[in-house]
Amino acid sequence: MKPDEPHCDRVHEIVSSGSAAARSRVAASWRRSSVLHGLDPASRKIGEAVENTAIRERRQRLGQFVDIAQPNLDWLFSLVGKSGCGVVLTDSEGVVLDHRYAPGDVASFESWGLRLGSDWSEAREGTNGIGTCLVEARPVTIHRDEHFMERNTAMSCIDAPIFGANGELVAALDVSSARADHTEAINDLIAAMVLETARKIEVENFRAAHGRARIIVAEGLGGDADGAALLAVDGDDIVVGATRKARKAFGLGLSGAFDPFPASDILGDPGDHKGFAKAERAAVVRALTREKGNVSQAARALGVSRATLYRHMKRLGLEKWPKLSHA
Repeated sequence: MKPDEPHCDRVHEIVSSGSAAARSRVAASWRRSSVLHGLDPASRKIGEAVENTAIRERRQRLGQFVDIAQPNLDWLFSLVGKSGCGVVLTDSEGVVLDHRYAPGDVASFESWGLRLGSDWSEAREGTNGIGTCLVEARPVTIHRDEHFMERNTAMSCIDAPIFGANGELVAALDVSSARADHTEAINDLIAAMVLETARKIEVENFRAAHGRARIIVAEGLGGDADGAALLAVDGDDIVVGATRKARKAFGLGLSGAFDPFPASDILGDPGDHKGFAKAERAAVVRALTREKGNVSQAARALGVSRATLYRHMKRLGLEKWPKLSHA
């Protein structure tokens, strides 16, 4: 029996099972790898990398996203690099656009196929952290023999998807390790860092994409594996952008354009001091506080007439705000 037969036999057994795919996400991915993509788990062939010109074109299609990601890749690598891990960024098709490896680990990672321009889609490599994360659009850890290809079973791959400013899947962030002492417990710790970094890139990219808008955190939704629920609101208090989590919460469609609408439509009735009205009230209070209660000066600072500010103050319950001066 060849050394690779036990793993390959197990893959074939699971793929042939009529129920395994329904019970296990890894088994479902193995079945996709075999049945949908026609891959052989015993294959030793490492795919060719795309040329530098193609890599540049892929980076250019992502625009400022790649530049925004750079310092975050550096930060993540500073946390995991000394433990023999590499940090990899791919596009939505699983092609490696950037990576961080310790000098002594470069040859090892590249020998496994984790080099610039290499294709780690599920269609090319079968079940793996990058490709399966992109197919399932969720954080994924593929630990050693959970990989489809026998030649990848020495690695642990921890990944998180990154969604663009319009909610579309744009990238995968990966930390890979082939250390023998890399345990599943360590994977859990790294997974938290990978997810935090991916969500930080998302937020920074969203803010950059809506540089002229006010960014509001939708109340009560917080941040989790789906990211932060952020809305971009223009000067007329119209919602012009939303992160993927906000889109899910407010039924705006997971990605693509949506019809702009007043922020108050989903963030609360202007009369209840919740949602957008709370932010509006805070803006008025800040202006009054800066101007020591002088309504006329606060109105000028806010760019409205004194009569308009009075109307807003009445609606927001601020007509008796402390130390008002009507000069």
